[in-house]
Amino acid sequence: MSESTLERGAELQGLSTAILLPGAGLFGDRPGRGLSDVGPLTPIGGLSLFQRTVLTLQRGGIRQLIVLAGSDEELLKHALARGARVTIPVRWMPVREFPLDDPRTWEALATEVRGFCLIAGVQAVFSKGLIEHLRKTVRDGEALVVTREASPVEPAIGRRNPTVAFQEGRLISFHNHAGQEGHQVATDLVVLPASILTPPNGAAASPSGAAEPAGMIPVRRWLERAAVEGRVRVVAAAAHAGLWYRDVWDHTSAGLAERTLFRSLKGEAEGFVDRYFNRTFSRLLTRLFLRMKCSPNAITMVATAVGILSAVGFGLGTYSAGIVAALLFQLAAVIDCCDGEVARLTFTESPFGAWLDIAMDNVVHIAIFAGIACGAYLRQAGTEGAWVPLALGGAAVFGNIMSFWLVTKAQKIGATRGWNTPKQAAWSDFILKNVASRDFSVVVFLFALLDKLDWFLWMAALGSTVFWLMMVWVIRPSARARA
Repeated sequence: MSESTLERGAELQGLSTAILLPGAGLFGDRPGRGLSDVGPLTPIGGLSLFQRTVLTLQRGGIRQLIVLAGSDEELLKHALARGARVTIPVRWMPVREFPLDDPRTWEALATEVRGFCLIAGVQAVFSKGLIEHLRKTVRDGEALVVTREASPVEPAIGRRNPTVAFQEGRLISFHNHAGQEGHQVATDLVVLPASILTPPNGAAASPSGAAEPAGMIPVRRWLERAAVEGRVRVVAAAAHAGLWYRDVWDHTSAGLAERTLFRSLKGEAEGFVDRYFNRTFSRLLTRLFLRMKCSPNAITMVATAVGILSAVGFGLGTYSAGIVAALLFQLAAVIDCCDGEVARLTFTESPFGAWLDIAMDNVVHIAIFAGIACGAYLRQAGTEGAWVPLALGGAAVFGNIMSFWLVTKAQKIGATRGWNTPKQAAWSDFILKNVASRDFSVVVFLFALLDKLDWFLWMAALGSTVFWLMMVWVIRPSARARA
């Protein structure tokens, strides 16, 4: 048997299947929650809760989905069909034929599962890192319960998620009383071994002796029975570790979930200004672009157009035009953050989009250098040193073109042959992530305020030259691994 066949078999025996319950919670239904209110089709960050759940599971490594849908099945199918982004198989099972409280439903589902299954509701927003963590930590015969910290204001209706009592990471029991702030509450995210879905005869009742309400999934009963045997581990959602989880039960919690989602966004090459200034304003524009349903590539072109308009303003050579142009350049830097945010929020990242973003950044930078050089030349026309700004601008443009070519080459080397040593790979990664940033837009603005944009040309010419020479050293033949 080949190694690839063994690897596929190991994956299938692990956590590769998810069962979604769009119309119910794992620990109770949501009375009075219709599609017109907060439900599976409520938009969060440009996608409905149902779409976001499916795509997050797909990004987290889930390879097949089973959806137990109710009367809203056609609406959910239509929502999922918007955009060809779902690449894993999705099987639809109507709850009228497969009731949630019928043991035969789960016996049938157990035949579809190899190893473990993830059972999830869709009234939440969570990270793909949380799903990846669950897939890495599953152990034979053990269940996982994801918990979150109880919030100061828990929902009064529509939720019956219990408080969790655990010791040394293992579930002891569930409690129905409202959890105080700091206590752990079970979420609608549970990993079960396939064997739990088909319990032995006589094991139908829960340890507490309570009967299951009609139409409710018996997940609590399964977990309580497995907890007696010490087979249920608790995984606490932690935002600081990238394992965040946000419940959505009303419009207020939907807003909090969206803010958590936006805070999780971060580009690969971010400087100080990007992180603490541009991102603050870009999130406002990103919400506007999402409402307008703009594609990431369209936003990239908007940023490019604003950047080129800025270069034209620099080319006029007056003080006031320089200030306006510098503000436009800063606006272009803010909009340039939005394309990546929209792509990550809507799961529409693509290699072409990443290349287009880098290419258009360089087009704007070249235009800015040329515009500043032309403006400085116009102000010094007729003097002996009028040629200096043009020479500096030419050096900056040449350095930028060389840098773009060398960065593209370095990315191809890293993606194909790789680097000869980890140190050389680290150098390449450091330069690409920490030098290729948009922070110099603030420097341009400061020079414009001081009416010294010609001084900036010296910095741009020297900086771009040093950068492309560093890239030549990084991608020298001795640094590349053999093919």
